[in-house]
Amino acid sequence: MQIGRYKLKNNLIVAPMDGVTDRPFRMLCKRMGAGMAVSEMVASNSLLYGSEKTKRRANHEGEVDPISVQILGADPKMLAQAARYNVDHGAQIIDINMGCPAKKICNVMAGSALMQNEKLVAEILQSVVSSVDVPVTLKIRTGWDKANRNATNIARIAESSGIQALAIHGRTRSCAYTGDAEYDTIRAVKSAVKIPIIANGDIATPEKARFVLQHTGADAVMIGRAAQGRPWLFREIAHFLATGTHLLSPRVSEIQEILIGHVHELYAFYGEQSGLRVARKHISWYTKGLAGSAHFRHQMNQLESIPEQLQAVNIFFEGLLQAGESLQYAEELAA
Repeated sequence: MQIGRYKLKNNLIVAPMDGVTDRPFRMLCKRMGAGMAVSEMVASNSLLYGSEKTKRRANHEGEVDPISVQILGADPKMLAQAARYNVDHGAQIIDINMGCPAKKICNVMAGSALMQNEKLVAEILQSVVSSVDVPVTLKIRTGWDKANRNATNIARIAESSGIQALAIHGRTRSCAYTGDAEYDTIRAVKSAVKIPIIANGDIATPEKARFVLQHTGADAVMIGRAAQGRPWLFREIAHFLATGTHLLSPRVSEIQEILIGHVHELYAFYGEQSGLRVARKHISWYTKGLAGSAHFRHQMNQLESIPEQLQAVNIFFEGLLQAGESLQYAEELAA
């Protein structure tokens, strides 16, 4: 998988997810087998450049190449400015968000709302591509709604504008995250353009990743929600695509080790109070399906200090290990 001058180690990419794909999560997923990870979206509004959130999202210290940063907005000049700002702060690939279905984003004609205005799409892409000397990629949906699937038109505009790769979520904006992702539109787009196509949506198992690659002809797959609490999914898919066989699932002891390492990185990245809060959702994802996890998560969310949080996590996993749950993290644990 090649994006501009950057050759990825494989064709597995972490989807940009607001509030999830911060630097600690991206770095973890890369260590666990992802070829690239796209950042949380960074607003193009220059007034936000001084905010702590924007500064944190522009912090790529220690991150493995290539560093891909997603920008969000609806004004071509402001998006070009945001692209330059992020390149100046370490971005090696700029990704443009035209796929977010959130109402607060679409109501200001950003995200997937832009797919309704192909002329503006062209202006934005040309403005951003011409403003930076790094590869620019784009993420879209299959269309605004089921009656207006225009991903192929957008793909042709993207290709002619110099976009280096196109990620497509297999739902329309109106579908949000409901229903099943459909891959026929992605296949049609792949046959219509020559730039690399990245398929996204409902890819949660090695078998599904192989199916989507084969069905769509896409060059890569992008994985989002399925990796929450399961960053090892990338190594499992990479192994399956390479060999046709399954890796053993991680043991409970390894999940504990990965989780503890992850939350320590969150504490260091966000600081004590914010890190504690951000860690809660990750702890919930990691422990989902493990015996007694519902009660544990409820208790853990009441804790107000890092020592208490770490102690609760370790007590929970020690209980599993003492009960003989050092076996594989398998489907039966969720039963």
